[in-house]
Amino acid sequence: MDGEEELKRIITEPLEKWRIFLHPTQRKIVNQDFSGPARVLGGAGTGKTVVAMHRTKRLAEYLPAGKRLLFTTFTKNLADDIRENLRKIVNVDEMKKIEVINLDAWVASFLRDQGYEYIISYGDELDKIWDDAIAQAGGSLDYTKNFYVDEWIKVVQAQEAYTKEKYSKASRIGRGLRLDRIKRMKVWGVFEEYMCLCDERKLRDSEFAMYECRIILEKQFSVGRYESIIVDEGQDLSPSAYRLIRALAGEPHQNDIFIVGDAHQRSYRNKAILSKCGINVRGRARKLRINYRTTEEIRKYAFGLLKGISFDDMDEDYDDGDNCQSLTHGQVPVIKKFNTPEEELEFIAGEIKGLEAAGVLQKDICFVARTHKLIDSYKDGLRKNGFEIFEIKVSLEEFETEEKCLLYVALTRARAGAYVTCYGTMSNLIV
Repeated sequence: MDGEEELKRIITEPLEKWRIFLHPTQRKIVNQDFSGPARVLGGAGTGKTVVAMHRTKRLAEYLPAGKRLLFTTFTKNLADDIRENLRKIVNVDEMKKIEVINLDAWVASFLRDQGYEYIISYGDELDKIWDDAIAQAGGSLDYTKNFYVDEWIKVVQAQEAYTKEKYSKASRIGRGLRLDRIKRMKVWGVFEEYMCLCDERKLRDSEFAMYECRIILEKQFSVGRYESIIVDEGQDLSPSAYRLIRALAGEPHQNDIFIVGDAHQRSYRNKAILSKCGINVRGRARKLRINYRTTEEIRKYAFGLLKGISFDDMDEDYDDGDNCQSLTHGQVPVIKKFNTPEEELEFIAGEIKGLEAAGVLQKDICFVARTHKLIDSYKDGLRKNGFEIFEIKVSLEEFETEEKCLLYVALTRARAGAYVTCYGTMSNLIV
């Protein structure tokens, strides 16, 4: 390409063209044959999903007749989007070899076919069971429901410590609160009550359903239902999910599992160490280092929000993430503080009108706020200013580290400019 102006022109091309384009460093990863599982890390905007889709196309081209390939991820919406975009780069025969589905949906479908009698629950029903279990077995322990749920996810389910004996020996490194044996057994009493109530009410949480799904596979079926498995947004999958993926891929073999992800963008409580889930990527770990979406100024500011937080590489090492670089430059993110919400809304509306005057379409402007209540208030205000609004509904509940990750993700969606506004007290996430 001929200079930065040509680069900017290419970067502003429609997303459909970027689904096809591969940088030579990306193409090398796409075309490489790996002797076993491979993992690709990359910061926001480095084209991980594009690499995963082209990797899928390449494997499908050479997939023997009768063999299948699974492309999976954490959320249904992302799986639906990937399926539609894959159809743009693969032919009909190749698409017939590819199954694209989020893992929860795969598990639900498989268990339903096996006559599974439990309903997989993700929300209020489980909250009620936790309340009842704590009330009945909590005893003298003064721990919050959030503690029990976290202990269940990060200790019991992460290590499959589903018996009293296994839980008594399970590692609790990093949990912060020390439990002696007596307290640990009292906590187990809550877990035991939780499991009994789940049995009585014919409910399962998604992680336990994945565990039972894998047990059924290993006992009743030959493992290795897919020749290759591609995992997108791998940072959001749990240990149970990766153990299931290992079973679905069968014994390690060439090009069996290909994972792309970035712990800096982890938006859920799930955290897995691949090697402890039977997925060994040693010698087959790669990195994407070029950011095609965001200016260097936005990337540096967004990444600076994560300063002082340690991030894993989805395995047993760390990922500093700061060896990525954007190819374009622009203004630094604009940080504004206002005395009232009205002043803030007036500024936001003025900026949107300025962007429109500069040729930016309303559909290309994304407004992000922390809660549904805030979204509703801004939505009404923007509509009164004559803007058409389409709401993307997302609900995320995480701790401060994950909050910073979310803000990092939001900022790095921008190509050329970013604004962070507030009114009243400045959030400690951005100061």
